[in-house]
Amino acid sequence: MNNELALYAPFIKEIKELIYRHQYDAMKKVNIELLTLYWKIGHRIELRQREQGWGKSVVEVLSKELQKEFPGDRGYSTRNLWLMRSFYLEYSNLESSILEMMNSNLQSPIAEISDTKKIVENNGSEFLQSMIAEIEIPKLPPLLAAVSWTKNIVIIQKCKDYLERIFYIKATRRFGWTTDVLTHNIDVKAYERYLTNQTNFDDAVPEKYRLQAKLAVKDEYNFSFLEIGEEHGEAELEAAIMKNLRKFLIEMGGYFTFVRDQYYLDVTDEDYHIDLLLFHRRLRSLIAIELKIGDFKPEYVGKMQFYLTSLDETVKLPDENPSIGIIICKSKNRTRVEYTLRTSNAPIGVSTYTTQDSLPDNLRALLPSPDELARIVGAFDDDEVGLPGLCNDDTEIEDDEANTEESI
Repeated sequence: MNNELALYAPFIKEIKELIYRHQYDAMKKVNIELLTLYWKIGHRIELRQREQGWGKSVVEVLSKELQKEFPGDRGYSTRNLWLMRSFYLEYSNLESSILEMMNSNLQSPIAEISDTKKIVENNGSEFLQSMIAEIEIPKLPPLLAAVSWTKNIVIIQKCKDYLERIFYIKATRRFGWTTDVLTHNIDVKAYERYLTNQTNFDDAVPEKYRLQAKLAVKDEYNFSFLEIGEEHGEAELEAAIMKNLRKFLIEMGGYFTFVRDQYYLDVTDEDYHIDLLLFHRRLRSLIAIELKIGDFKPEYVGKMQFYLTSLDETVKLPDENPSIGIIICKSKNRTRVEYTLRTSNAPIGVSTYTTQDSLPDNLRALLPSPDELARIVGAFDDDEVGLPGLCNDDTEIEDDEANTEESI
């Protein structure tokens, strides 16, 4: 039996991968059809209310009738129907630059309408007239179908800026965020924290995984869960992190696994210890973390560069990417950090941390220009990461909170 299993193992693996791929493709198709349906229902509700002057009661009556007709479908509650209307209104009149980012592969709907109108003029068919009415409905931007209904609604309700919404949709799709993880990242301002981070990755990290590396470093980490006083020592900070390791790894942003604290480097006659050594599974890189309870100092970068060289020479496996360093300080002067990082050829990011559950008032002011934001978010694209990015078990938003029981 063991010999037969070894003989057939590659074939069995091939068939399993084929099944997973088709299951994933089926899930994508179901999700697209579901969101297109909800988009059209939202359009019809908005159109009839606008044309007929109907009030809220039409949605309540519609909900009751649909639930009678489709008793096994949870998606037609009054609240969900209102959300469909909001979903349509939020995305049906986008500026052209935003629409292009969400809809770059679609044929121009203007061209479609023009071609079809020529046919109608020739024969006046009522059927074709109905086709015109359908075509003139703004189409569902394909990007919205990249994530589930629940996640779309979470993003709409929590984010009002369209570039921010695109960022979270693409991040959810690419990194397989569950609804809980997506909600957490929005609540801790991941958009602002990621896009304002300071690294030298443009020069020090290969292009093929540069974007993922940038997204692995936040500008500021929220360590309020450590429950330590504002005044504390480095040993106290590290001990608190070790007691709350799971929360720390969540705050780091996903794909991090813990290797050990006070990691010993045996490279010279002296003893050297890295405060925290992590591993980033998607980057396939060791991540050295240095904790500093004061302001950033340029000499921290030189020490980190030594650590990274040592890790690459003595610890890194042949199939892993070069190690990355993150220096986490209590505070930093952004200009000093920028100048210092220019001198290093090792991939290093410099971040700050807070033990208070708040966001600096000036963080959004540090975001790149609108054009640069659009470039960054637009580049944050096309890799599909597989099953986790798309879950279709959440066809309805519950009355009090989003569904969070999703497969990962």
